[in-house]
Amino acid sequence: MPVTVVVGAQWGDEGKAKVIDLLSKEHTYVVRYQGGHNAGHTVVVDGEKYALQLVPSGILYNHVIPVIANGVVVDLPTLFSEIDMLESRGISCSELKVSSRAHLIFPWHQAHDAIAEAMRGDDKIGTTLKGIGPAYADKARRVGLRVGDVLDPQRFSALVRERAVAENTLIEQAGGEALNVDEVVSRFDQLAARVAPLVTDTVGLLHSALATEAHVLLEGAQATFLDLDHGTYPYVTSSNPTAGGACVGSGLGPRDIDRIVGITKAYTTRVGAGPFPTELLDDDGDTLIDVGKEYGTVTGRRRRAGWLDCVMLRQAVRLNSLTELALTKLDILDGFESIKICTGYRLNGQLLTDYPDRSDLIADVEPIYETVAGWGCSLSEKRERSDLPSQASEFLEIVEREVGVPVKVVGVGAERDDYLVWAT
Repeated sequence: MPVTVVVGAQWGDEGKAKVIDLLSKEHTYVVRYQGGHNAGHTVVVDGEKYALQLVPSGILYNHVIPVIANGVVVDLPTLFSEIDMLESRGISCSELKVSSRAHLIFPWHQAHDAIAEAMRGDDKIGTTLKGIGPAYADKARRVGLRVGDVLDPQRFSALVRERAVAENTLIEQAGGEALNVDEVVSRFDQLAARVAPLVTDTVGLLHSALATEAHVLLEGAQATFLDLDHGTYPYVTSSNPTAGGACVGSGLGPRDIDRIVGITKAYTTRVGAGPFPTELLDDDGDTLIDVGKEYGTVTGRRRRAGWLDCVMLRQAVRLNSLTELALTKLDILDGFESIKICTGYRLNGQLLTDYPDRSDLIADVEPIYETVAGWGCSLSEKRERSDLPSQASEFLEIVEREVGVPVKVVGVGAERDDYLVWAT
């Protein structure tokens, strides 16, 4: 079955959009399967930057049908702001499909998000405050509103009013400021009318596409170690970005998938709180952040940075059944005299080669490094495997040896064509 899944293999921000954009050339449908507008995917084409939060990255190709699937939580104001931005720059969104089963985000979700984070004090998770977690919580509590509800305008308006009144009581009890119910209802009546033409049974759409042997690309947001079940809990997102989540979030079955691409940077970053074994709190860390422009696409927050962690990557291979890796931002390491790769951990005097199952243990491990010499030249113009300096080749060979799957693509710059094929 011609279905490819793309997942982040670290804590997000691995450059998934660049790889998705590359793979979109050979796919007809590009499907976002989880998350919300808390994740930013950035594609650079001919010097122009496109920062996408909800619309699938494949939108930049005319032949692609972009799909927001059932596993996504949709903030309609953000969606239409993004559509308007793309349309103003000559990118048509006329083929965009939004699942009738996807859940909607409302202002009360954002209010609850802000209140909950404020109440945590010094133990903040680092949420983006965009209402993602509360929207997924409402989905689990079976009180959420879905995109398909907009197709009955009167009923939708009544449901929004009912929920807004009920949520206002909770917001005020928690010390928050009450929402203007009439304004919320009026605004979402307008948004509902605009989204209605895009509403689709995307599960049926995708299965019909497979019946015609169309190629489908499933695009995840966030990443493996932000997964609600398998990430560094509680410093995680509210959905399942892993490959298993791609099935649930799209309505396709496991046997429909034959290729699972994990995306990793040549180093490691994360945003917000949580354990980070290879984090660098020195000049090397500052260099990675400054040269790599490690600031959030959505929030602008400064990321934390450290050396590449192959213990993490081995776990990502297991959790996702990765068939291959795409390694991005190798060029960011150009200026280092020596480069470290974490190949194991030490905990209480014991060697660990497997990723611990508890965040408190992950916070206490000591990384074990293998060091390679820097290559002392720019990789930005390299387009062939044979063009790479031997030190860069050694770096990639260590990664393949440690994680057990091939590195297929290597990113060496920000532009869409700044990459080379490493494995064939």
